[in-house]
Amino acid sequence: MQLIEVPAKQGYVWFRQGIWLFRRNPLAFLTLFFSYLLAMTLISAVPVIGGVLPIIFVPGVAVGFMAACRDTVAGKPVFPTILVDGFRSYGHTVTKHLFVLGGIYVVAMALVLAASALVDGGALLRLMTIGGSLDAQAIANGNVPFAVLASLACYVPVSMMFWFAPVLTAWHEVPPVKAMFFSIVSCWRNKGAFVVYGALWFAVSIGVSLGLSTLLRALGAGDYALAILMPALILVTTMLYCSFYATYRGCYGVQEKTAAEMPGSGR
Repeated sequence: MQLIEVPAKQGYVWFRQGIWLFRRNPLAFLTLFFSYLLAMTLISAVPVIGGVLPIIFVPGVAVGFMAACRDTVAGKPVFPTILVDGFRSYGHTVTKHLFVLGGIYVVAMALVLAASALVDGGALLRLMTIGGSLDAQAIANGNVPFAVLASLACYVPVSMMFWFAPVLTAWHEVPPVKAMFFSIVSCWRNKGAFVVYGALWFAVSIGVSLGLSTLLRALGAGDYALAILMPALILVTTMLYCSFYATYRGCYGVQEKTAAEMPGSGR
């Protein structure tokens, strides 16, 4: 494992590579995404602890999705069972470490939501934990938008800690705390590339949402906006997940043999 510092323009390369990976095997990646959603929905139905369990599994599932990307690059078949690859393929110690990461992630997310409660008095926290809805008037008269911004700001360091931590733990046998430290250092040292990378995905997400909404309203099909927007955003989200593997390859100098070279790899 070798940490590499890359220029800011590498963020565009990661963006392209994520799209390339998705196009290599779109059916497999969409199947993984929907399998994940179904599994998390079923797990969340468990009484009492159902709201926490899906978060605990996030690091292990992240390893599974990265493994799917690795196998796609290598030209290997990808099956839905690869989602649990992190829990079954690297030994008992790695499985334990992934659950430790999951537990830390639960605490981190709780702190992020708690920070939002300081802004809006807990409205967003109640919405995320016990459900319900907020009408337009409540949002307009309250501090919910500011709470969302506060949550996003607090989530940035959390995402930096967990961006590479699961794969470093599973594939490089790095203990959880050290893996989180390496992850945040990697993200910080390549912050320029990550800013470009994040800006591109944000622009694509907003562009798809606003572009399709505007087009549908112009065509008089505004009532069908949600039915069309959801599949489009699922495609964008799945491509985003694929690009996570590109950031790992770029920041840690992965040089595995491939069946087809990723664009912009420089080899």
